[in-house]
Amino acid sequence: MQNIKIINTSMKYLFYLSKAYSISIISPLVEYLTKTNREFAFFVSAKVKDAFPQNWDKKRILYNIKTAKKYNPDFVLVPGNFVDFRIPGIKVQVFHGLGVEKKVHYKIRHFFDVFLTSGPFVTDKFLKLQQKYKYFEVIETGWLKIDYILNYSTKGLKEKYNIPSSKKIILYAPTFSSKMESATELLSSIPKIINDNEFWILKFHELMSNEVIESFNNIDKKKVRIITNEDITPYLHLSDLLVSDTSSVVYEFLALDKPVITFKTIGREKKAFNIVNVNDFRKAIDDCILYPEFLKNRRDIAIQEVNPYLDGNIAKRIVTKLEEMGIDKFPKKSKPLNVFRKCQIIYHSVLKKGYLR
Repeated sequence: MQNIKIINTSMKYLFYLSKAYSISIISPLVEYLTKTNREFAFFVSAKVKDAFPQNWDKKRILYNIKTAKKYNPDFVLVPGNFVDFRIPGIKVQVFHGLGVEKKVHYKIRHFFDVFLTSGPFVTDKFLKLQQKYKYFEVIETGWLKIDYILNYSTKGLKEKYNIPSSKKIILYAPTFSSKMESATELLSSIPKIINDNEFWILKFHELMSNEVIESFNNIDKKKVRIITNEDITPYLHLSDLLVSDTSSVVYEFLALDKPVITFKTIGREKKAFNIVNVNDFRKAIDDCILYPEFLKNRRDIAIQEVNPYLDGNIAKRIVTKLEEMGIDKFPKKSKPLNVFRKCQIIYHSVLKKGYLR
């Protein structure tokens, strides 16, 4: 007789959110849990509370550790690097991006019981870490925000965001890390190379130096716009070309199968048209706009390795995989006590009066 695995749909989920940009990441899962009548709640920072979507039920927000403990979730879903250990439940790392070239993407901080990986390139690295530490599970599901990007409504986007319909749209979205950022070298050249038939959109990371951003305040607004929206997704759809560096936004754009130029990217140089000299910048743009299929095979290979799940079902896959997993085996005895980082959590939540409220 065939063994049939019974899925427990009565499990409770808690989203642990510290950054406003996490909202777009978890949106597909919130939608799926709502549609399937599963129970869930939110534990949020002040920034997330301020940006909380109007169509989400604010009654689901838990405002302190006491209520979170009383809620007693089965799974705590975290699109970030840390989670308060005092909250019960299996701690699940959802990831806040696809920065798979960065060493920090694979840093084990001993908070999480489960890592939800985006694709085989990432899974392989975490399986090796699993063999080393032995206390967490690695489940390949795809990165959750890809569902959000692929299902995003593009109807009337240019009118909504006042984007010139007759021009080629170029999005520049650099990372902020001092060792990986491209803004220092590229920004000064952008005003000089913009063609009349182009409109540039600049999206800076929230941790980018204000000095860098302010240097662009006097630029011709008819040619360039700096956007401050937390959610870059509409601009991914609006743009014909992305210019970046080692930012994880590269893979978000690749999921839409459009050309990308990277500048001095660190690792996996073949995922896009990588340049290392500012003097090659304009020619690279011309090549990518004239021949958008240029290096398509590279794009296809890169996305298949990093996030091949383009079916719009990542949220469903996550829930299915988690609920198939035996929850009674967590936390495993071999999980480190992690005393130093736990003290950091206490410091932020108590002495600083609620980094996460």
